[in-house]
Amino acid sequence: MTDDHLVLARYDRRLSTGIVATVGTLGVIIPPSVVLIIYGILTEQSIGQLFLAGLIPGLMIALFFMGIIYVWARMNPSIAPRSDRATWAERIRSLPEVIWILLVFLVVVGGIMQGYLTPSEAGAFGTFALLLLSFIKRDITIKGYIKSVGEALGTAGMLLMLIAGSTILGHFIAVTNIPQYAADWIVGLPLNRYIIMILICLIFEIGGSFIDDMAFLILATPIFYPAVLKLGFDPVWFGITIGVVVMIGVVIPPVAICVFVVKNIAKESMGRVYRGVAPFLISLVVAWGLMLLFPQLALWLPSLFFNR
Repeated sequence: MTDDHLVLARYDRRLSTGIVATVGTLGVIIPPSVVLIIYGILTEQSIGQLFLAGLIPGLMIALFFMGIIYVWARMNPSIAPRSDRATWAERIRSLPEVIWILLVFLVVVGGIMQGYLTPSEAGAFGTFALLLLSFIKRDITIKGYIKSVGEALGTAGMLLMLIAGSTILGHFIAVTNIPQYAADWIVGLPLNRYIIMILICLIFEIGGSFIDDMAFLILATPIFYPAVLKLGFDPVWFGITIGVVVMIGVVIPPVAICVFVVKNIAKESMGRVYRGVAPFLISLVVAWGLMLLFPQLALWLPSLFFNR
């Protein structure tokens, strides 16, 4: 586990658990995100546009996280002791590792954005390419491969059941006209549309903190999506904004699934883990606020590549 490596490097447990609990949430909005794919399926939005829209907010949040670690370490050097500096020869030798991974990423995301690959085809290509690299570099054994396939089948089965359930739920909701009634009621509220959007985000945040974030996304999106359109918000922007909200939801009480998992693995108290999580959580809330104030953070790249 990543936390073990941080412990070996003599990082403070607050910092190491905070990093592990929050940084992993970036996968929600950085391609190839399963959350964005599910949102795109539910709302019939372009997966390529959603992937592009998540890049700048994802990089912004990553910079926030790096800034927090840097400032925290500068203020209290004992929490992150300096390690030996890598020589230029070591850095150059490590470049091929980065180049191959970056190339696979660019082909997968670029193929989707340019329309050459569907999300399923891109996922299959990326998986095959990484598997081939792992065997060539001998980073994986046959036993490890079989274990990975088993875990992947379990995850895929779970997602297929969620999508199947969401399809049934979507048909039921459509027949009952619940989205239309909900949209009319929400739009009719005597409130500014941004206040309404904040309330919708809070519902996603609270719901995502109680039950599985993916399950709640599938449950709530068909209900609130028509209202979002009626309020005049961009559906691609809404998808990324909800992605950031989901990132917050998985690290806040009462469930805080990411924090709970790290607590059990690291054998630390919830309070100690939260002292490490708090600065990163604040940065996520700031990022959410910036998304509300500056929608172009998510929309600039899609408009540049897709002429929206």
